[in-house]
Amino acid sequence: MFLFRRSQPRVSVDQARSRTSGDRPDAVLLDVREKPEWNAGHAPGTVHMPLSKLVAGADLPTETSGRPLVVICRSGHRSQQAAKLLTQRGREAVDVKGGMNAWIAAGHPVVDERGNSGQIA
Repeated sequence: MFLFRRSQPRVSVDQARSRTSGDRPDAVLLDVREKPEWNAGHAPGTVHMPLSKLVAGADLPTETSGRPLVVICRSGHRSQQAAKLLTQRGREAVDVKGGMNAWIAAGHPVVDERGNSGQIA
């Protein structure tokens, strides 16, 4: 019998928030959704880099340099792909189970591109 084993680690939205917020976060929250999605609503303090640019080989923003990455998208599918790609490139990366949908369902804050209350697109 074949057993599926997930090689890429995943974290809950609560774990993601605790690792990436506060005075001394130990990781960077990297949002890999496309720009219109990010503009509509994202977690405060998130660094944005669309999966499409990662796949094309773009460099990560300087804010991520030398730091572990907690990768998030809308539902968790794109962030799984991004975390796997980043790990293959030698970065420490985990993805967030349930993505921004789970983030907002847990009552965590979401802001738009101007810093106002945002929504998930």
